[in-house]
Amino acid sequence: MTSRLDVVVIGGGQAGLAIGYHLARQRRRFTILEAAATPAAAWRERWDSLKLFTPVRFNSLPGFPFPGDPDSYPGRDAVVAYLDEYARRFELPLELSSRVRAVEPDERGGYRVRLDDDRTYETDQVVIATGPFQEPRIPPIAADLDPAVTQFHSVRYRSPSQIPAGPVLVVGGGNTGFQIAEELSRHREVHLSIGSRQTPLPQRVLGRDLFIYLRATRLMRVTVSSRAGQRLQYREALIGSSPRAARRRHGIHLHPRSERIEGRAVTFADGGRVQPHAVIWATGFALDHSLVKAPVFDEAGRVLHRRGVTSAPGLYFLGLPWQHTRGSALLGWVKDDAAFIAERVAEFAGRHMPAGTARA
Repeated sequence: MTSRLDVVVIGGGQAGLAIGYHLARQRRRFTILEAAATPAAAWRERWDSLKLFTPVRFNSLPGFPFPGDPDSYPGRDAVVAYLDEYARRFELPLELSSRVRAVEPDERGGYRVRLDDDRTYETDQVVIATGPFQEPRIPPIAADLDPAVTQFHSVRYRSPSQIPAGPVLVVGGGNTGFQIAEELSRHREVHLSIGSRQTPLPQRVLGRDLFIYLRATRLMRVTVSSRAGQRLQYREALIGSSPRAARRRHGIHLHPRSERIEGRAVTFADGGRVQPHAVIWATGFALDHSLVKAPVFDEAGRVLHRRGVTSAPGLYFLGLPWQHTRGSALLGWVKDDAAFIAERVAEFAGRHMPAGTARA
C-alpha cells in the first residue's frame, strides 16, 4: 500500500505534536507516525513519581496552555494527559503502532517512508521528531554483574516496589539518577555512583523558580553556535538536587565512577566497593537515526544540520538536544524550533508548487 502526502512526521511525542499543530494550520496533507501504541510513549515509560523541574507556566506547546497552577511542577501522568488532549484538541492525524523501517530518497526528489507493516508513504518532506530518549545506554561492565543481582536501565524503573530488599546502587549523577536515588532512600540503603559531576542549581531562588531567572537573563535562548553555547552544551545542570543534600538530607552513600564489576561486587574509581542487591543504570540514552538513509550524518553518526534543517532538501530533525538552544529538547521550548521548521516546510512547498496552482 502506497499513499501520497505533503509531509510525513516521524514521532508522536511533544516534538511531533508541536510540528503537527503548525502543519494543520498550514492545511498540509500530513501524518504523524508513532511506533508505540500510544502517543507520548517516552513519558509513559518514566517512573511513577517523576516531577518536571520546569513549572507549569513553561510547559506549553503551541496553541494550548498546560493546565494547572503556573508555579506547580507537573508529574508524569499530568504530562501524558496534556499530550493526549493536545492531539485530540487539534485533531492531529496520529497513526499509532506504525513503526518506520526506513526513510529513503526517491527518484522524484522526495522521500519514500517504509513501515514495518509494509505500508509506504511517498512524500515531499519528512520531519524526524523521535526525540532524545531513543536507545537506553548501559555500560559494557553491566554484563559482568552476577545474574542473581537485579539490574535494569532507569527507563524500566517505576517505583521502589520493583526493587528487592537490601542495598541498591544507582549509577548516574544526572537529574534522573538523583531523583530515583532520593525516592529509594526512604525505603532502603542507597548508593549513588557519579561519573561526571554536574553543576547543582537550586529549584527556587528567593522564592521564585529558577527558570524564571534563566528566561529573564536569556540563558535559555543561548544558541548552540554562540561562544557561550559551545561551552554550555557540554555542561549539564543538576536541578533541585545536589551531592551535599543527597548525603546529608537523604542519607545516600556517594561514590565516584563505577569502573569494574566482579560477580556481585561493584568497584569504584577510588577503590571502594559495594555489593548491591539491585543496580539501576541511570546512564542516559543514545540517539539512533539509522532509519534515515540519506547522507546527512558525520563519521560518528551525528546529524549534520542547522537548526534542524539538513542538506537533503525537505528533510528536517526536531527535538534534538541543543538543536538550537538549551531548551530545544524540553517540553516547553520545543515549540520554538517547531515553528522554525514549519516555516521551512512552507518555503519548500512554495518553491516546489507547480505554476498556476494554489493550495486550498
